[in-house]
Amino acid sequence: MRTEHPEHALQHFIERVARRLDEQSDEAAIRRDVGALLADLVAHDDWLPASHAQPGADRYRQYLLHRDPQARFSVVSFVWGPGQATPIHDHTVWGLIGVLRGAELSQGYRFAGPSQLVPAGAPVRLERGAVDAVSPSVGDIHRVTNAFDDRTSISIHVYGADIGAVERSVYTEDGQRRSFVSGYSPLP
Repeated sequence: MRTEHPEHALQHFIERVARRLDEQSDEAAIRRDVGALLADLVAHDDWLPASHAQPGADRYRQYLLHRDPQARFSVVSFVWGPGQATPIHDHTVWGLIGVLRGAELSQGYRFAGPSQLVPAGAPVRLERGAVDAVSPSVGDIHRVTNAFDDRTSISIHVYGADIGAVERSVYTEDGQRRSFVSGYSPLP
């Protein structure tokens, strides 16, 4: 049960994540501890500012909610219009995804050879309240799709860097790689 007012939930989450990072350097422990904090945050859907929940007509939106002054982590809202999806991509840092509204499908990928990208199992459906992890140590390449063709889905992501400034890669189905830096979507 939450004790703070909804408008303070994000700030308290940020403070708790910063404290965990001050105390802990083991990535698996960070994913576990911050994942539990993220599950608590997305269990309540009354705190996300409307400005950070607006879908785009052409593609998903990635709105910055917080960037740690030391770039140790960032918190981002991903807003998926009906049927929108990412390309196949990686992260290069640990990340946690918590579904706030709707649902997402996450299809993991792995390299079966130097340039052979194959699905890593079946797609995973993440329902409201679910938390998932990505990292080079646990699986870092995936494609995410809004599970719904008729409504918006929103997830809150926490990354172990300023993800909008990290050089990452997108991949074609045949494993070809192209570097990119995502930046953040402008607020409407």
